[in-house]
Amino acid sequence: MELKEPVSVSAQNTKMSASVGSSKVLLAYKNATQHLNAPGLKVSNISKAGMGILKLATSQWKHQDKKARARSSSVGNRYASSTERSPCKQSAFDQIAALVVNGQSRLQQLAQEPRQDTSCSSKPQNCRRIVVLGAPRVGKTSILRRFLRDGFDELYEPTSEDFHRKLYNIRGETYQIDILDASGERSFPAKRRLSILTGNIFLLVFSLNDRNSFEEVRALRAEIVAAKTAQIKSKERARVPTVVCANKADLPENEWAISRVEIRDVFGDDCAFFETSAKDNLNLEQVFESLAQRGGLPLETGPSQHRKVSIRSYQALRTGRQPGRGGKAAGFETPCGALYPLARRPSFSTDLRLVLGPHASGKQNKSLDKCRIQ
Repeated sequence: MELKEPVSVSAQNTKMSASVGSSKVLLAYKNATQHLNAPGLKVSNISKAGMGILKLATSQWKHQDKKARARSSSVGNRYASSTERSPCKQSAFDQIAALVVNGQSRLQQLAQEPRQDTSCSSKPQNCRRIVVLGAPRVGKTSILRRFLRDGFDELYEPTSEDFHRKLYNIRGETYQIDILDASGERSFPAKRRLSILTGNIFLLVFSLNDRNSFEEVRALRAEIVAAKTAQIKSKERARVPTVVCANKADLPENEWAISRVEIRDVFGDDCAFFETSAKDNLNLEQVFESLAQRGGLPLETGPSQHRKVSIRSYQALRTGRQPGRGGKAAGFETPCGALYPLARRPSFSTDLRLVLGPHASGKQNKSLDKCRIQ
């Protein structure tokens, strides 16, 4: 009975210090992100800065949380430790992520709700990964911008690697499309091969005024077919859902370095081929429709076939609430899609397990064959 008083005091102090630490981190995060609203900043810079601040704030909170737990364990306070580890308690990382995605109003609601991850809510058969490959400066990022945001930017910025995720609700079913722009993997064959093995649909882009980019897409196409054929261990040539874009069709034909006849002779009927222009939005709707058809996705995943909503509205519709009102929503009467802003590419170990299987790491006694990724 004599130990109860110091134990409760320690629990109070630990909870107060953790709460104060989380509040300081959130306050610092909000102050640091105010400059991101300044005019003239690009969306890509804002996104990178936001993720950097998010990582910094998370690391600071983890350091404070570790010190708080060490203080509680030194006194022998089991009650404080079990309270901090309760699954109903939201961490500061969840609070910061909610602040980035949904704003301050959603942050207040998060403290009273169990944690939900909408990015993993789709059925496995409704999830697809589109891998985009091609030489630099051919317009891959511009085509993806048309697909994701329906816009165009003439300013060129080299892309090392981009990963996007879009969530859909179509006729009561949820779908998830991950898009990997693997532009920076040209110098890393093993990394590129891993991206190919984990891809379901492929978008290959070359420029009509650059013959080298055409030859690169030709080699990439052969590499994809060979990798997928080896993956399924088939003697027959694998049929891979692929769409080829001959971009910059807005240029005069006298500037083209490849003829239409040569292009069709190379690719034949194995993959869909379109002459496109990201600048003029030429034939891009047909490209996205073909990607959906060949990948087994509904046509409503096309940019003009669904209603674009924010991730906050998407989450509210899924949980049956009207955004900002607390009432019941009408439901997904029309197809809608939302871009998930905090999506990150799965780790290489996760992709390796996906390719090699969950039990690959346990086979230690068998002789090592050549790596299936290289």
